[in-house]
Amino acid sequence: MKERFLVTGGNRLEGVVKVDGAKNSVLKLMAAALLTEGTTTLHNCPEILDVPLMRDVLVGLGCDVEIDGPTVRITTPARVSPRADFEAVRQFRASVAVLGPLVARCAEAYVALPGGDAIGSRPLDMHQSGLEKLGATTHIEHGAVVAKADKLTGAKINLDFPSVGATENILTAAVLADGQTVLDNAAREPEIVDLCDMLNSMGARISGAGTSTITIDGVDELHPTEHHVVGDRIVAGTWAYAAAITQGDITVTGIAPRHLHLALSKLKLAGANVETYDNGFRVRMDQRPKAVDYQTLPFPGFPTDLQPMAIAISAVAEGVTVITENVFEARFRFVDEMLRLGADANVDGHHVVIRGVDHLSSTDVWSSDIRAGAGLVLAGLVADGETTVHEVHHIDRGYPKFVEQINELGGRIERVLA
Repeated sequence: MKERFLVTGGNRLEGVVKVDGAKNSVLKLMAAALLTEGTTTLHNCPEILDVPLMRDVLVGLGCDVEIDGPTVRITTPARVSPRADFEAVRQFRASVAVLGPLVARCAEAYVALPGGDAIGSRPLDMHQSGLEKLGATTHIEHGAVVAKADKLTGAKINLDFPSVGATENILTAAVLADGQTVLDNAAREPEIVDLCDMLNSMGARISGAGTSTITIDGVDELHPTEHHVVGDRIVAGTWAYAAAITQGDITVTGIAPRHLHLALSKLKLAGANVETYDNGFRVRMDQRPKAVDYQTLPFPGFPTDLQPMAIAISAVAEGVTVITENVFEARFRFVDEMLRLGADANVDGHHVVIRGVDHLSSTDVWSSDIRAGAGLVLAGLVADGETTVHEVHHIDRGYPKFVEQINELGGRIERVLA
């Protein structure tokens, strides 16, 4: 049965919360385990719904996957199936990360076009173009992307946009290609660095991770490894904005603050006191937040995944905020739900203008994706009365123990059957 959250507003969040490994990293690391025979072990994995979903994808390809709390062990056989069918991949976008490893390992891949969050079009054009430059042929057939390559050869590849997914699939194909690949305008996200670190520990030769130019010198084979997943900067950022919107005081551990530099800087401008440490940060807000403008951009810009949190805090901020979305065109669907809560917001193309109100009023709202769901919970924490958030399975895909952690911090939220 479907579940929903009942969120009672008015409580200040206060305390300490530890962030687990990043959703946007662990799923790609699991896919990268396809590149070598043997058992790859991942530590610090988040206990979220998407991890067993990716397990199902890998099991369908012939792997044995064991999930033991924060530890995931993937045993990849000598022969891997090249087919990732629709039933396995339909529920989440990250399943497309198996494309690069399958082409590299099997010389072919048949990956059903994935499902996932309703935040806008995310075509595979750059994934296909990158693989084609490495020597593969690709096309879309019967609802799947099909790629074949008798031999992958290093190439110079320039991405039109620093796509995280395309960067990942090109990386995982190029590590076993003959010769050198130079990838320009590559994504710079910490999760890309994490993937490169793991691949290098498997025997790959990758340099430049975290910059716009990544160089990959192909090797003949890789070997299994153990790897600690990088902390989830989006979950950490959500807690930072939860502290600010509730005028609370939250210390977040398990994350490198540099991965959230701009997001934390915005909170300082909004009036929060922010302290950073080697492995975390503290956000304290003692006043109504001030309006601050936002513009989403690829890392190191403001993350599009934190845009709903920016909208939520802006809805109750003092002044007028302009938020510009440059990554996903449908992300402003979230604004319609904020209007239900009494926000004063107007969407104009890829901009939204928000005039802060004194308070939000509780009602029923629906989450359309992981981050929108979390943003609605944050809004509900400062609305009067009880807000009901529907479609919470989206939130469970990205936030481990979300209800429990909010209650431990002093909030009031309950999970009930719809």
